[in-house]
Amino acid sequence: MFENIKADLLSALEKDPAARNKLEIILTYSGFKALCKYRIAHWFFLKKHYLIARIISQRARKKTGIEIHPGAKIGKGVFIDHGSGVVIGETSEIGDNVTIYQGVTLGGTGKNVGKRHPTIEDDVMISAGAKVLGPVVIGKGTKIGAGSVVLKNVPPYTTVVGIPGRVVKMHGKKYNDLDQKLPDPMLEELSRLNKRIASLEDKLGVVSCRYSIVNDPDNLNQQKEEEEC
Repeated sequence: MFENIKADLLSALEKDPAARNKLEIILTYSGFKALCKYRIAHWFFLKKHYLIARIISQRARKKTGIEIHPGAKIGKGVFIDHGSGVVIGETSEIGDNVTIYQGVTLGGTGKNVGKRHPTIEDDVMISAGAKVLGPVVIGKGTKIGAGSVVLKNVPPYTTVVGIPGRVVKMHGKKYNDLDQKLPDPMLEELSRLNKRIASLEDKLGVVSCRYSIVNDPDNLNQQKEEEEC
């Protein structure tokens, strides 16, 4: 337990450029405090002192705004930055050197028993407001964008954004996810409307801008078309 706490402290010092020294982190960082309380509560949880474990975790939630179920399994070197609003469910599993920002939820998707929360592998970064729901596996080295909602497994070393989460990069390179069957009703509806407008403009002989983020998300600075608009 103490080795894990030491690793958490060093991780915060390394990953946060605003951290000046260890004492500052110990006294003022809510994420570090929540992890310390979790590790104590988890020890009681493993000893089957469930009530004591829950009391410790709930007191930590009131003081830090971070709720970590004592039954969760969390590796070493984890850094919770700012942390307010973070929720980590009972059967969540988090690997080593994971970074979690404020508003992140590692939650379930119903009243299923057994494994119902995510597994986060080593070196993952989960940005502010992201939601990872259900017993999904987030591969090593993955980055999850702010506000994303992840409902399916994610391969290692990828970048995921959107609602629902879509892979946009893999091993640092742009990724074509046409083979992924991840429904995106909003994007599909925008694409349909864009095509319909283009068809109507052709029939009316209207010359207008045809640029659409739906059709070409990789080129956001088409100066020529913007000038025509």
